[in-house]
Amino acid sequence: MKSKVTGLILAGGRGTRMGRVDKGLQPFRGTTLVEHVMRRLAPQAAAVVINANRNLPQYQAVAGEAPVLPDYLDGFEGPLAGLQIGLQYCPTELLLTAPCDSPFLPADLAERLHAAMLAQDADVALAVTMESEDGGEPQRQLHPVFALLRASLLPQLDAYLATGARRMESWYKSLRVAEVMFDDADAFRNINTLAELQQHERTSTPTPPVAAAAPAAVAAVAAGAGPAGERDAMSVTEAQRIICERMTPIAATETLSLRAALDRVLAEDIVSPINVPAYDNSAMDGYALRGADLPAAGAPDATFKVIGIAYAGRPCTQAPQAGECIRIMTGAAIPPGCDSVLPQELAAHIGADTVTIAHGAIRPGANRRFAGEDLKAGGIALAKGKILRPADLGLVASLGIGEVAVQRKLRVAFFSTGDELRSLGDSLDEGCVYDSNRYTLFGMLTRLGCEIIDMGIVRDDPAALEAALREASAQADAIITSGGVSEGAADYTRDILARIGDVAFWKLAMRPGRPLAFGQIQTEAGNAWLFGLPGNPVAVMVSFYMFARPALLRMMGAQSSLPMMQARCAEAIRKRPGRTEYQRGIISAGAGGEPQVRLTGAQGSGILRSMTEANCIVVLREAQASVAAGEMVDVLLFDGLV
Repeated sequence: MKSKVTGLILAGGRGTRMGRVDKGLQPFRGTTLVEHVMRRLAPQAAAVVINANRNLPQYQAVAGEAPVLPDYLDGFEGPLAGLQIGLQYCPTELLLTAPCDSPFLPADLAERLHAAMLAQDADVALAVTMESEDGGEPQRQLHPVFALLRASLLPQLDAYLATGARRMESWYKSLRVAEVMFDDADAFRNINTLAELQQHERTSTPTPPVAAAAPAAVAAVAAGAGPAGERDAMSVTEAQRIICERMTPIAATETLSLRAALDRVLAEDIVSPINVPAYDNSAMDGYALRGADLPAAGAPDATFKVIGIAYAGRPCTQAPQAGECIRIMTGAAIPPGCDSVLPQELAAHIGADTVTIAHGAIRPGANRRFAGEDLKAGGIALAKGKILRPADLGLVASLGIGEVAVQRKLRVAFFSTGDELRSLGDSLDEGCVYDSNRYTLFGMLTRLGCEIIDMGIVRDDPAALEAALREASAQADAIITSGGVSEGAADYTRDILARIGDVAFWKLAMRPGRPLAFGQIQTEAGNAWLFGLPGNPVAVMVSFYMFARPALLRMMGAQSSLPMMQARCAEAIRKRPGRTEYQRGIISAGAGGEPQVRLTGAQGSGILRSMTEANCIVVLREAQASVAAGEMVDVLLFDGLV
């Protein structure tokens, strides 16, 4: 049963009754509340994940390698929003939920809920206790956040949340529910206030020590480690995971002639109809002979009579006998009976119709390329998802294939937002700037091979923004915007997207590019994925490369790995732990020929000139601190980005 269950700890609230401090991170009996719950759930599930909307680095420190999942819905929409992201993630058949402020939950919770679910053929099983208030008669108390659900319920939950409803009890009424009575009501007790926390600190039994987290991680959480501005921000890796998990390749394909398919994504494997090479052939210009005729150790040089010549495309059908050989050119078929080729430069002597060979010049079987050595008939020459480069066209042509099936081009609409923006050719009023982001996005999307739809500049006006998003969703597979996603600018944007889409606004633990919006626009005319990037020019490029690019490639059905390498720092780089930083760099050869990198100078997110001077991005991971001169760092090369 355990292998079928993923545990989900609900920690996504505002913590209002704890003085707006996250309940899960409150210290309790030597660790935190959320870790007590993790210890209780760990023996009952194949894996445990945390749903949280603030202080994500601290929760991640407790979770270790387990994911920390923010709500897909924005705005602290309650336990059902946490349940939604849990079901979206859930890799198992069942999801077991528990709140972060209940450190005494039963050790047999999953087992008993599972048994009732099977016995009653239920969609969900809930815990129930008998409780009384002020000495009155005991009453049945349902605990909807202590539940075991089928992961297949996600579509029903999505539809329920789409109506604007948020009550967990109301949603459960639409399902087949099994209620399971537990005798120990205290096991389901929530710790809601600091006074209750202090009372339980003095009187409660500690949680059994099951798979405790590392002391350093617990200390970091208790102390609120990490920069203050990043404590409620999502990590880069978590945002990348969530985005790419939701992406699937577009289904439409087309068949193109080989020359028209350059830079397109293969929709099917290219299977070789022939052996490559098609026949055994010579790797060198020289003399084909029988390996058994080569002179043995201590024997005098052997002289062979040349009885014929083999050219590429004109094979020699003569079969040499002992003491005979065939003059052969590179690529020519190996003559009958021959198995070795002596390169002409290794001959001891070459006469008019003879060649002399010394012992040890070659070994038997040398310089012979076998049929199918590169690729056997029926083998995969190029795999589905490969972006066809010039060498790939040559390989496909060598197989005699003139047409290939490729993915339809991805259609991407993009626009900039802001009343201060002006298009090229317009007069530049005071306080205004020319819109550079659309040209940067045009270049990046064109190099990626997308079919692009430039929608210009959209004013800071709710009606104009909604109209642009509706128009874009009717034409495109994806929409990329720049600007309008910072906390101050996003208020009306959130309201619009709540009506016509399912979009989350995130604060990311990264620099540059802290704000990001991601989700799906859903209108009567069509659906499109939305990537709302920041407005600063450098932040647009970095956010595109780190989030939009891999997602778009995934939609194209292509591989999306980034061309990362390491280089030695030519200078010290200041960095504080708790966020990922992308700094513009110039990579060159050091004194010993190894790669070295230096920064371009000021790293402000509005300094687009720094991107034109750079040939790489220096990637400083979230946990990294300052880098000393001479240390190795990860570097992302611009030349490898398409």
